[in-house]
Amino acid sequence: MAEMFDLIVIGAGMAGVSAARKCASQGWRVAIVDALPYGGTCALRGCDPKKILRRGAEIIDSARLMRGKGIDEAGLSINWTDLMKHKEGFTDGVPASMEEGLAGSGVTTLHGEATFVDAHRLDIDGVVYESRNFLIATGARPRPLDVPGHEHIIDSTAFLELETLPARVLFIGGGFVSFEFAHIAARAGAAPVILDRGKRPLKGFDPDLVELLIERGAEAGVEVRREATITAVEQVASGYRVRFDTSGEQSSLDVDLVVHGAGRIPEIAGLNLDAAGIAWTERGVSVGAHLQSTTHSGVYAAGDAADTPGLPLTPVAVFEGKVAASNLLKGTTTAPDYTGVPTTVFTIPELTRVGMLEQEARDSGIDLDVRYTDAGGWYSNYRIGEKTAAAKILIDRAADRIVGAHLLGPDYGELINFIGLAMKLGLSTRQLKSMTASYPSVASDLGSML
Repeated sequence: MAEMFDLIVIGAGMAGVSAARKCASQGWRVAIVDALPYGGTCALRGCDPKKILRRGAEIIDSARLMRGKGIDEAGLSINWTDLMKHKEGFTDGVPASMEEGLAGSGVTTLHGEATFVDAHRLDIDGVVYESRNFLIATGARPRPLDVPGHEHIIDSTAFLELETLPARVLFIGGGFVSFEFAHIAARAGAAPVILDRGKRPLKGFDPDLVELLIERGAEAGVEVRREATITAVEQVASGYRVRFDTSGEQSSLDVDLVVHGAGRIPEIAGLNLDAAGIAWTERGVSVGAHLQSTTHSGVYAAGDAADTPGLPLTPVAVFEGKVAASNLLKGTTTAPDYTGVPTTVFTIPELTRVGMLEQEARDSGIDLDVRYTDAGGWYSNYRIGEKTAAAKILIDRAADRIVGAHLLGPDYGELINFIGLAMKLGLSTRQLKSMTASYPSVASDLGSML
């Protein structure tokens, strides 16, 4: 007979781990399975290692900004091999630590490819397990690129494992991955190019601030080409030749490395969801507002594998995992609250937002007050030599509440959290401005931005 559980979690990233621990703590018999090392994309192949690499880029950029202001950066450079070892000092220990923590919480840890046999049975590398409930938290994977020579393109995971950084790097797509990695590569001495097939890169962010970021990136050596559609990648003696179409004109670039940054899709193709009667779309497992499958009452989904209104962010995956676990345990229908969740592109400087875009707010009929500030000359930025910084705060005049905020500047990924909290708690701008911040700190700029 198949081994029986109360819950099997598929995916040992942050969403799955948080849910597994929560249910095990209430006495449920819980198992978790993943074909990859435990820890998920964020800790092993995304957010955390990326930001460790960014630290090296920050130091280089900070020194350059202070050129002629008391700092001589001559000879300062990134040792890519050593920086990678620093990254591995964090990532290498994650899987074992994660697995030990789960086992200590009473969760059975399994390894292998999981495939549904039917509504209540799961095959894991030839061994069948049975469960009353399942949580699908398998995350996302790079969107397939159907272009000749796609086998020459590496993904973000491979980029984060490069032993050396080539001189000429091309990034396909104008999203998070391309911009963040290109900004790191430029400060590490490479010549990065981003090819975006649209007119507007980073579409989820304020277009005015995106343009400022592109200008700032160009100063650092990041080239962005728009309306460029990849048509082929060819291997040549010097590396790779990338062919692309720009407004009907054929062009090509010779580079040493081609990196996939053209978006991600839910990692659900191998689960055989149809065998279990689990509805899904290209956006993920179809779930109600409370994260329960629309077609299978014993299945929930969270994080990037679920078709929810939540942004594809680790903190969102974590709280969706916790909400799903709570609904499983209590039989409730609580829906996650996505209000006030910020998202940040960790370029240099960083670009961040929370709430609506300006056009979304105008389209909604809000009596909108747009408060735009060029903060490039403010003390907090003058102090470090940065001249590119701006804020656009969107206010509902009638309620005196923030409905959206868009910031570009050093440490603004931290500053946005105050605004996100204010939105979540329903604070007015008057209440938020009443905060007395530590001075001189970046947070002390918030009152002036409002």
